[in-house]
Parts: sequence; C-alpha cells; structure tokens
Amino acid sequence: MRKFVSVVLAVLFLAGCNTIEGVGKDIKKGGETIEKAAKK
Repeated sequence: MRKFVSVVLAVLFLAGCNTIEGVGKDIKKGGETIEKAAKK
C-alpha cells in the first residue's frame, strides 16, 4: 500500500512539473508576441 501511494504521488508530481513548464512556455510566447507588436 505504501509503495502504491509513493508511485501515485510521484506521477502527480511529474505531471505537475510538465503542466507548470507548459504554462511557462505559453507566457513566454505571449511576451514575445507583445514585444514584437511594440517594436512595430
């Protein structure tokens, strides 16, 4: 039972990291778009 809980927590942690990384990339792309528009 303890091993199962550890595996589930590890999967959730890794999924959370991927989600946060994706959000960071989206914010970066949004910032780049705003920067390009400001330079025009």
